[in-house]
Amino acid sequence: MSDAPDRTTHFGFETVPESEKAGRVHGVFTSVASRYDLMNDAMSLGVHRVWKDALLDWLAPRRGMKLLDVAGGTGDIAFRFLERVKGEGQVTVLDMTESMLVEGRARVEGREIEGKLDWIVGDAMALPLPSASYDAYTISFGIRNVTRIEDAIAEAYRVLRPGGRFLVLEFSRVPNAMLRRIYDSYSFNVIPRMGQAIAGDRDSYQYLVESIRRFPDQETFASMIRAAGFEQVSYRNLSMGIAALHSGWKI
Repeated sequence: MSDAPDRTTHFGFETVPESEKAGRVHGVFTSVASRYDLMNDAMSLGVHRVWKDALLDWLAPRRGMKLLDVAGGTGDIAFRFLERVKGEGQVTVLDMTESMLVEGRARVEGREIEGKLDWIVGDAMALPLPSASYDAYTISFGIRNVTRIEDAIAEAYRVLRPGGRFLVLEFSRVPNAMLRRIYDSYSFNVIPRMGQAIAGDRDSYQYLVESIRRFPDQETFASMIRAAGFEQVSYRNLSMGIAALHSGWKI
C-alpha cells in the first residue's frame, strides 16, 4: 500500500482529502433532497427557472435528440427538454444521490413522458455510459460539486457524439465589485438561515454558498472546457454574472 498522502480539494472553504469530498457532497444532497426544489425557489426568488429556460433556449433542442442531464436529480432540465421536443426525445438523468432521483421519479409518475426518461445513479467523473452516445450533455448547478472538474468535462467529451453540445449552467463571478458585495452579503447572511428554516439544514446551505466562491470564474472555466477538446467555446452571463451559461461543441 502506498504511503503517499491523499490529494486534497475543497469542500466549501474547507480543505479535505479528495477521497472524502464525494461522500460529503452526497451527504449534503441526501439531506436536502426533499426540500431542494422549494429551496431553489426561495433562494433565487424563482429566478433559477428563468436561468434554466435560458439554457434550453440556447440548446434549442430538436425532436429525436438524445440528452444526458448530469446532476439532474429532480428532473427540472429533463422535463423542460421533453416539453420543448413535444415528448419526441430521450433523456438520461444521472445523479450521484439516489434520494434526488427518487424525488425526480416521483414528479414524473403517471405522466406521458415517463417512458422517455432513464434515471441512473452515477459519478460525473466516471460515467457508466458508452462513448459517443449522446447529442447533448447538460449539467446545472452541479459541476462545482465535482471533486475533479477536469475529469467531469473529459467524460462529457467522451460520451458526446461528434457534433454534440456541452452546456453548463452554474453560479459564477459577479464582475461588478459593488454588486458582488451585495450578493455576498445576501448569500452568507440569508441563505444559510433560509436553509435552516425551510430545509432544517443550515450547514448544507453554508457549504453551497461557499462552494460558489471556490468555483472558477467565467474565463477560467471556459479555458478548462477548451482544454478538454471542445471547440466554439463561449459563455453568457445571467443576472449580471450571478450565474453563467457555458457552451462547447465536440467537432
